[in-house]
Amino acid sequence: MNIVCLDMEGVLVPEIWIAFSEASGIPELRRTTRDEPDYDKLMTWRLGILKEHGLGLKEIQATIAKIDPLPGAKEFLDELRTLTQVVILSDTFEQFAKPLMAKLGWPSLFCNTLEVAPDGEITGYKMRCEKSKLTTVKALQSCGFDTIAAGDSFNDLGMIQASKAGFLFKSTEAIKAAHPELPAFEDFPDLLDAIKAAL
Repeated sequence: MNIVCLDMEGVLVPEIWIAFSEASGIPELRRTTRDEPDYDKLMTWRLGILKEHGLGLKEIQATIAKIDPLPGAKEFLDELRTLTQVVILSDTFEQFAKPLMAKLGWPSLFCNTLEVAPDGEITGYKMRCEKSKLTTVKALQSCGFDTIAAGDSFNDLGMIQASKAGFLFKSTEAIKAAHPELPAFEDFPDLLDAIKAAL
């Protein structure tokens, strides 16, 4: 039995932190897992910038409310879910993802959670498990699934490489150059065809 594991940001929806960087006028917040492989380092740095500027969950959620899925993402997901099981594996947070999941038709999402003070300050975050994407793919494989994975960033490489088929999607030139063995796609119809072939 197959299950497709997809990254969320950069694959199905725009990068939340880039959108918030533009909305808040803080260019430093443009850094994502495409730039920084160490997620803990990246998040600690982000939380420091938010604190320095007095920004919290409310401000980020206001930006997220205006974000729409990438063109074609919902149609891609809808068709894919008629063919096989699909789960979105993301290092985002429950408090960020809900409005985006509504716009995508409520696919299954495994992600993390933020620690938020009563005044809305984001004080920390709780990861679901260590190396969450790779760990989840291995857990799915341990209960009889063949996994097919697609993502765009450093933190997707583990689940892509551990799957029976794995693809880069809308990735950076640097990541594609470093991993020429991974098929790379830029649009949803091509990714869908590759997944269908792997099924």
